[in-house]
This record gives sequence, structure tokens and C-alpha cells, in this order.
Amino acid sequence: MPPSPFERRYSPAIILLLLAALVLVIGLWAAERAGGISVLAGRDGVQAGSGDQARYQWKIVTTWPKNLPGLGSAPENFARIIGEMSGGRLTARVYGAGEMVPAFEVFDAVRQGVADAGHGAAYYWKGKIPSSVFFTAVPFGMNAQEMNAWFHYGGGLELWREAYAPANIIPFAGGSTGVQMAGWFRSEINSLDDLQGLKMRIPGLAGDVFSGAGGTAVRISGGELYTSLQTGVIDAAEWVGPYNDLALGLYEVAKYYYYPGWHEPGAMLEFIVNRDSYEALPADLQAIVTQATRAVNQDMLDEFTARNNAALQELVNNHGVQLRRLPDDVLQALYRSSEQALQELTAGDPLSARVYASYREFYEGVRAYHHISEQSYINVRDEVMDRE
Repeated sequence: MPPSPFERRYSPAIILLLLAALVLVIGLWAAERAGGISVLAGRDGVQAGSGDQARYQWKIVTTWPKNLPGLGSAPENFARIIGEMSGGRLTARVYGAGEMVPAFEVFDAVRQGVADAGHGAAYYWKGKIPSSVFFTAVPFGMNAQEMNAWFHYGGGLELWREAYAPANIIPFAGGSTGVQMAGWFRSEINSLDDLQGLKMRIPGLAGDVFSGAGGTAVRISGGELYTSLQTGVIDAAEWVGPYNDLALGLYEVAKYYYYPGWHEPGAMLEFIVNRDSYEALPADLQAIVTQATRAVNQDMLDEFTARNNAALQELVNNHGVQLRRLPDDVLQALYRSSEQALQELTAGDPLSARVYASYREFYEGVRAYHHISEQSYINVRDEVMDRE
């Protein structure tokens, strides 16, 4: 018997395909009703997953040259940690300064959602948010241990987030260099007179302080330091300390290396996260982001503490760097200028005044205790060792 019209139009294979398609449609409908399908329009395109197994891929921009030791390692470590802790559900690609955006455009890139997160230093945004300087370093202020305590147990982090909230950005402490060096100088500084008119790369509130003491503060990113010193565009530059400064080769273009780091006694760095990117994550991935920043924050301080001395010995013993202490009259003038700069900043910006009030209250308390604990112990340790 010849096949019927139905059989000619609908072969067994076609019928099976139609049934399979029907089952798939019903299954997807049921899963969606149950909340089982999550589709996210991520920065790198549409990403799909099942429920809490949705995958997210972030872009992280930094103010540092790619793969710079210490500073540049922090965002790379953060990306690695969130990937490992999330089992690959949250991953990130890190872009060094200039790869995606210039160093000083990191804040705007995160604010606008061009990037999901960034790593840098809060005082770079002084022109946008005057109070941001307090979240990096205050000249003659708190060290890294004290800053971390203020952030996480003294209300500092809440004020930081209030300051960044209008930009749709959530900040996190993102590492500390510890006490920095005062910087590299092409010529000796023997008195306050040698500071007059001297052009120095020095950002943040310290730049205002330096200018107030007679110098000229210049704003230059890390990637420009070497050439600027070499060509005489600047006469001096502060960067970080021996570990990072050795990596940049600054000893080749300036031989005088001064301490103490009056300007950044505990320079804190930051992770900044676009609020929309953060809130798009499920709660467990948000917790991973938070804990990863805490881990990287401590890890950077540990690394600088471990590496700085060996790097300093190499600079002095192998490269002929002249290690010098800033003269007392220079330090005294910088301190007076710092007090003046703080008065001007807090008088002109109400939020800065509130942040500084919190900072100062915590500083006075921790300073009093550290006078009889950390400082007293270090003094005694040096005394008894020197007697032997």
C-alpha cells in the first residue's frame, strides 16, 4: 500500500524531533518558573548558567604597570583568589595602566561600568573627592597597622564608602606598602633651602604639603617616573620603597635615596568595585569578593615587609645608592605645612572635616597606646641589642 499523505509529510524521524523539541520547551519553561535558569548580560557578553552556578567574568583595571612586583601583584592575586574560591564561577582579567584605560582614568572607568573593578590609590582622585586623601595616607599620620584598624574597627571604611557612594562605587582596602621612603633625589638635600623650587613627583595631600614648604609637586604616573627623572622633567620622585623602586630601576637616574617616609607612613591602596557589578553577584560570590580583598590587603604588607630590606641592601651595595636621612629643618617645615594643608582641606569640604575628625580621634587613641607598646618595645629592643 502506498504511504498516506500524513506519512509522507511526517516521517518517524521528524516526529521524534518534534517530540524532543516539545520536551525541551516544557523543561525550560518549568525551570524558569522554578528560578533555575539565570542569564546575565555580563561585560564580556551574555553568560548563562543554572541557578547559583551562573558564571561572571569581570574586567579589572589598575593604575600600575602590568606585572609590577608588589603593587601590580595585588590585582593579579585578587583575580586568582576569586577564581579559585568560586570554583570558576567568578573570574577576572586584569589590565595594567594604559592597556584598557590610562592610569588616572581607573576611577571613571569603574564608575561608568567600563570595568567592573579597579586597583589603585584613593588619593589619585583628590580632584574628584577631596576626602579621598585620608583613605591612602596622611603626612605624619597613622601607619599601616593603625590604618587597617581604623578602616575595619574604627568607622573608616563606612566613611570611605559614603564618600564613593555618589559615584556608584564600593571601595575596599586593597593592600599597604608600609612606611615608604621619602624618595629619590638627583641632588643632595642638606637644608630647607635645597627644597625651594624643586620639582618632585608626589601625589595626594603630600603634594600640597610639599608645595607649601617651597617645592613644586608634579603629578606623574608610575610608568613615567624613570624617563621624567632621566630627562630632568622632575628633580625628585617618591614612589614606594626599595622593593618596588628597584624594579623600576630608579637608581639609574637618581642616586640620593632619602628617608623617612613622612608623606606616606602607611600608604593604603584600594580595590574599587562598580556597585551594579557587585550587586549582580549572588550573596556567596559577594562574600568571596570581600574576603579576597581582605586576604590581598594583608598579603601585600607581608610581601613588602619581607622584600624591602634585601632590595635596599642591593641598591646600596650593588648600585651605589646614597642612603640619606632628611634634615631636621626639612622635616619640621613639612610638618608645619601638613598642619596647614589639613586645615585648608577640612575648612573647604564638610565631608573631609567629618572624615578627619574620625581619623584624628582614632589616631590620638592608637598613638597613645602604641607609645607604650609598639614604639616602646622597638626602642627597648634597639637599646639592649646595641649594648651587646
